[in-house]
Amino acid sequence: MIELGITTFGETTQLEVSKEKITHQERIRQLVEEIELADKVGLDVYGIGEHHREDFAVSAPEIVLAAGAVNTKQIKLTPAVTIISSNDPVRIYQQYATIDAISNGRAEIMAGRGSFIESFPLFGYDLKDYDQLFDEKLDMLLTINENTKLNWQGQLSQTVDNRPVYPRAQVGKLPIWVATGGNVDSTVKIAQKGLPIVYATIGGNPKAFAQLVAIYKEIGSRYGHSPEQLKVAAHSWGWIEGDNQAAIDHYFYPTKQTVDNIAKGRSHWSEMTKEQYLASVGPEGAIFVGDPEHVAQKIINIITDLQLDRFMLHLPIGSMQHEQVLEAIQLYGKEVAPLVRRHFNK
Repeated sequence: MIELGITTFGETTQLEVSKEKITHQERIRQLVEEIELADKVGLDVYGIGEHHREDFAVSAPEIVLAAGAVNTKQIKLTPAVTIISSNDPVRIYQQYATIDAISNGRAEIMAGRGSFIESFPLFGYDLKDYDQLFDEKLDMLLTINENTKLNWQGQLSQTVDNRPVYPRAQVGKLPIWVATGGNVDSTVKIAQKGLPIVYATIGGNPKAFAQLVAIYKEIGSRYGHSPEQLKVAAHSWGWIEGDNQAAIDHYFYPTKQTVDNIAKGRSHWSEMTKEQYLASVGPEGAIFVGDPEHVAQKIINIITDLQLDRFMLHLPIGSMQHEQVLEAIQLYGKEVAPLVRRHFNK
């Protein structure tokens, strides 16, 4: 069964009409309502990213997800991502095992290096250890997930001598996915461990990731991992409205706000032009915007091209009125998801 879901960063960029910004406090409260609606309309998973920036409200996704767990019944709850490199794997496991208890077994972990670096100096980590921190702490998290008592000899993490980690996942182990932006070395390492992988398909033509998926599955199989272990997911920016052109028109401003903010701190990013945007929302682009039929067809295409088990629509990437976001979630669950599921359940 194809799983469909939502990711968000809790964006707090400027709104187009009022030119005001939603406060972090208000946006966090809105996210809880959005999780509850996503569950109500039958979506499968909801993910919240960890950031330590002014333009994204959520620095502690586990707390927002715990709040969202209380009044939901079916939807899986995951960070998107938790920056494991600058965090403590013991605390990550404990936090998501706690969400697992609140939600009656619906918690997952999506670990990532973090494409933003603000957390490293904030928590006292050196960027020169960027890759080593991730590798070591991911291995530590996997060890905790496998064993109640932790024996661990840390290099950049703490050393733990046969100490128990509680609470435990409700049943067995917590699902742990690993996210990547499309780096070949990351794909190889994730495949070798037999962990499910999540690609951030946010630029260019998503079909380009098909080669990485093939590498992931071939190497995972070579290392003895079953097809059931080697799950593939993708998340892409997107927006849904009843009218196709209105959706395209309305989504440009918030998307440009976010891209331009990111471009200020990254030499390899540039401010978004209207031409670039229109290419991205076109048939071969990586942004999924339009009416339910257009978005559903684009989701069907990426699932087919990349052999996905899960697709998550990042809805939205820049600030839009909360009522409009709720309407987009409603359309996603009630109109887009049935079209996609019907296609793959023929």
